[in-house]
Amino acid sequence: MSDQIIINEVGLRDGLQNQPKHVSTDDKARMAEALVAAGVRYLEPVSFVHPKAVPQMADAAALTDRLPQRDDLHYTALVPNLRGYEMARDKGYPTVGLVLSTTDSFNQRNLNMTLEQAIASCETIIAAARRDGVATRTYISGAFACPYDGLTPVDVTLRLTERMIDAGSDEIAIADTIGGGTPAQMKQIMAPLIQQYGADRFYVHLHDTRGLASAMAWVACDLGVRRFDASVGGLGGCPFAPGATGNVATEDLVYLFEASGLKTGISIDRLREVVAIAEQATARALGGRILTWMASQEARGKTACLP
Repeated sequence: MSDQIIINEVGLRDGLQNQPKHVSTDDKARMAEALVAAGVRYLEPVSFVHPKAVPQMADAAALTDRLPQRDDLHYTALVPNLRGYEMARDKGYPTVGLVLSTTDSFNQRNLNMTLEQAIASCETIIAAARRDGVATRTYISGAFACPYDGLTPVDVTLRLTERMIDAGSDEIAIADTIGGGTPAQMKQIMAPLIQQYGADRFYVHLHDTRGLASAMAWVACDLGVRRFDASVGGLGGCPFAPGATGNVATEDLVYLFEASGLKTGISIDRLREVVAIAEQATARALGGRILTWMASQEARGKTACLP
């Protein structure tokens, strides 16, 4: 089993989409450059969504033009519908992320569609992407719990995952969109999926609302998952999911995996520089648990030794 962990940085998109203070394209570009300097190689920087629905993403095309360009960087754009997909494709994104929520209620709030309409929309986008040579990653949103309907039955998440794989989605992201899941649920969901499809097909996307994101990430990792979404500084929150707080902090996942003998290629010290930019841009205090610990050590005149 590989010891290399891929952390897909979603702070620029999922992290900023619900911030009350407008974040400029300049600040987003600075964050992107600092993230790459920290060793991040996978990023989801934008969503091609109507600006009235998510005003923070109104500059998706402009930001795309200012992203660092290197052969070892992998960019994904989130697309809510076929029009969004076409915009992402035309801007040159090699991978697009699709969203399929687990309930009618969540799909109505998120996409203004029923569950069946959302399934059909995803299938249409996947088919178009396959024709165009664009890879797809489908997010099963609310895989653990729905913000409107409560706990999501495991078989619902498994069934929707199977349907998206059958439709041709290259990757699936199992998403705890509101941070309502548990390590036990993670095992119940991921163990049968990995047994049937293999671990390489899956990402795990976690929010840390109830403080269990790192524990859930470790369960997924122990089962073989090596791809995780995270947001620098713990930025995040879904505008269509009441009560959803920030994503799991990138620096916390980096520490978790590096301290356990796995490799991320990302520097926590350099991530602190990104957090500082994000704090200035959003006018709020940010930072994962590991940064709090590092600051406490430094306040005592000690060096915060990291793996």
